[in-house]
Amino acid sequence: MDPVAIVFDLDGVLVDSEQLWDEVRRKLVADRGGRWTAEATAAMLGMSTPEWSRYLTTLGVDGSPEELARAVIAGMADRYRPHVPLLPGAVEAVTALSDRWPLAVATSSPPDLIGVVLAAAGVADRFRVTVSSEEVARGKPAPDVYLAAASRLGADPASCVAIEDSANGLRAAAAAGMVVVAVPNPHYPPPADALALARATVPTPGGLTQELILGL
Repeated sequence: MDPVAIVFDLDGVLVDSEQLWDEVRRKLVADRGGRWTAEATAAMLGMSTPEWSRYLTTLGVDGSPEELARAVIAGMADRYRPHVPLLPGAVEAVTALSDRWPLAVATSSPPDLIGVVLAAAGVADRFRVTVSSEEVARGKPAPDVYLAAASRLGADPASCVAIEDSANGLRAAAAAGMVVVAVPNPHYPPPADALALARATVPTPGGLTQELILGL
């Protein structure tokens, strides 16, 4: 298969940030009198900003969803300011794949943080399209953000390859009809049923080569 385009997730694929989101949200919940639950981390993976900020209110946190979203995003920006934790091989993978195919980002991160990460990595010009789940009706595992990315690229989703790390992300990409490649997140490993949706699995972004994509 020679795809028309490749669509990358951001958190957990290009930047090692899923645990940072978790730490920032946990601190906010503790500071504001809420109570973290065993299900909270997995539940919010892939949610859009409006979705996870509403979810935080169910944990007994003081504040409106809009206020909580601003606080968490500001906390993430503070974490990124001294250092953006890019994953090993991520920049090389983006560079190699963009030499052959148009690229997009389809992520749950808000637009401002997308820009911070891509600029820090020096690959902003490698992506023709970036889509945040804030811009669509539903976050992952719904396919909306992937369908929007394909639409903006002018590509048939079935002719796109999606790169994902989390259970909800894998399900979203598969629901969009894309060929899925998994880079499983070691902090929050996706379950077997989600991994089974992937055509190929690589341990790190460094495994995302032109040869792998062509071999799909």
